[in-house]
Amino acid sequence: MNQYIVSARKYRPVRFEDVIGQEQVTDTLRKALKSGQLAQSFLFCGPRGVGKTTCARILAKAINCEHPDENFEPCNTCNSCAAFNENASFNIHELDAASNNSVDDIRYLVDQVRFAPQSGKYKVYIIDEVHMLSAAAFNAFLKTLEEPPSYAVFILATTEKHKIIPTILSRCQIYDFKRISNSDIVKNLKDIADKEGVQAEEQALHTIAQKSDGGMRDALSLFDKIASYSGKTLAYNDVINNLNILDYDYYFKFSDYLLLEDSTAVLQTFNEILDRGFDGEIFLIGISEHFRQLLVSKDPQSLNLLEASEDLRTRYQEQASKFNENFLLNALNIANQCDIQYKTARNKRLHVELALLKICFLNTQLENVSGVFTVQKKNFEPSVNSEPNTASQTETTISILPKVEEKPIVLDDEEQLTVNEPPSKPIQTEEKQVSTHHEKKETVKTENSTKPSVSKTLTGGSFLQSILSSNQNKEEVVAQKETPSQTLVEKTWRAFLNGYHEQKESLFMSYATTAQPIWRTPNIVFEVKSNIAEGIFRNNKRFILTFFKERLEGKDMDLLIENIAVEDKRFQQNQAATVVERLIEIKESNPYVKVLIDKLNLEDFSDE
Repeated sequence: MNQYIVSARKYRPVRFEDVIGQEQVTDTLRKALKSGQLAQSFLFCGPRGVGKTTCARILAKAINCEHPDENFEPCNTCNSCAAFNENASFNIHELDAASNNSVDDIRYLVDQVRFAPQSGKYKVYIIDEVHMLSAAAFNAFLKTLEEPPSYAVFILATTEKHKIIPTILSRCQIYDFKRISNSDIVKNLKDIADKEGVQAEEQALHTIAQKSDGGMRDALSLFDKIASYSGKTLAYNDVINNLNILDYDYYFKFSDYLLLEDSTAVLQTFNEILDRGFDGEIFLIGISEHFRQLLVSKDPQSLNLLEASEDLRTRYQEQASKFNENFLLNALNIANQCDIQYKTARNKRLHVELALLKICFLNTQLENVSGVFTVQKKNFEPSVNSEPNTASQTETTISILPKVEEKPIVLDDEEQLTVNEPPSKPIQTEEKQVSTHHEKKETVKTENSTKPSVSKTLTGGSFLQSILSSNQNKEEVVAQKETPSQTLVEKTWRAFLNGYHEQKESLFMSYATTAQPIWRTPNIVFEVKSNIAEGIFRNNKRFILTFFKERLEGKDMDLLIENIAVEDKRFQQNQAATVVERLIEIKESNPYVKVLIDKLNLEDFSDE
């Protein structure tokens, strides 16, 4: 029976051109050999399994090779190369600093350096995991490393460059190895699979490459593990079952459910993932990566950042076309915050479920805050290969109609969403003219819908959008900018109030209709009589000021809110004012109290 050799050793590169993904290192070393400008001490640093020790061995062979080719690659046929390949070379010494890290080990090495090679040009010393040397061993090595004999070359390798003392770093020529890209790993795995007679699915190789985290040795170890299980056919299902990886179909399914705002399907699918033994943190990392893939799939210029097979690329592009960038950015933000706080959460499952519900209703919240896009639901079936979850029986589609935005809008963590009850009757289809602040007209058709409406305190971008997009009472809007005056300011304020026609009975309108602006060059002043009114005006100051600036000639204009509230002496004494007198006071200060009394059929004692 032949002895089995793992792929990481069997297919280890023996020439510089065979090294995967480290061209910046191999090209420099070959040019140094060609020019004869070879340093006496090298430091190879980088992540595990990317070729540091392999390059050190190839360099050691190339230095002593008797017949290098035109690219100064080792010939692997001369006596020196053959002796090294058989582990019988007296000129190339390897030391594992992880187990030989004492000062005595380094002293022994220094003693060996004194003897010149019996054959060949150089004696090469490869010290792996050099960061494991003790402080005394480093100090004992300093002098020899700085002024070695002309025939001695030191090649140090480490995965933790920061642990090496600066005096050692200053004496070495440093080469930084990078992580190997997934595409290079997949290409190498394909070649090895062909040599081994294994039929491997491309998506399976991509999954192995992603799991290896940029290390070729890890990728080959995973390849051997799965190949020993599946035999001569390496399928995607074998990979996810053996490596305990969450199938990407779950993420596509989740995205469709989130887009449909199907919270029941979202929670039940997450429960299914937990039942399969996956941790919530693994799911958070996976769904964040999925949102990232969708985001880079939206722009052809960033499509090269998508690390996936061709079939999967097509699925990402198809699903990305249904999403708006605002949704993806906010979803990434929510998932990232959930991941950061996951370890400190007491109820980890509830913590993830809350994040998923926030993402689920993100479209509605974004639409309410700034009117960035509208959602239309039609007959649709989620684009997932696997069977749909029984929890989701909704068959609707979502097409995003983006509006013009200068930059994506990211919601604050404190943004709260409140959903009102759906209207009892469907909204009738109607057409209306909408005029934006760019003075462009377009026809907007409101479809029949019974979708729940969304209410929010009047502090968001929807307020300004409503004012600037209004086309009613246009005769009161100033056609062109004029020099401000008290009369013009009052006229502009009436236009502002008439323009905000959608919430005639909002809390803001109840105070705004009784307030009159005062022109005090160069500012507009509103005098309010309560702390509540002052807070409401301050919350909407930016939108009011923008409206005035667009219609008046006042670049330096500012909006001031003055609270002139004076406490009534009767309330201080709490004697002279009766309940009826207080009710009269409230009705006079706020006319909507009368409307409230009439609507609720309350008994009005003030009329007696």
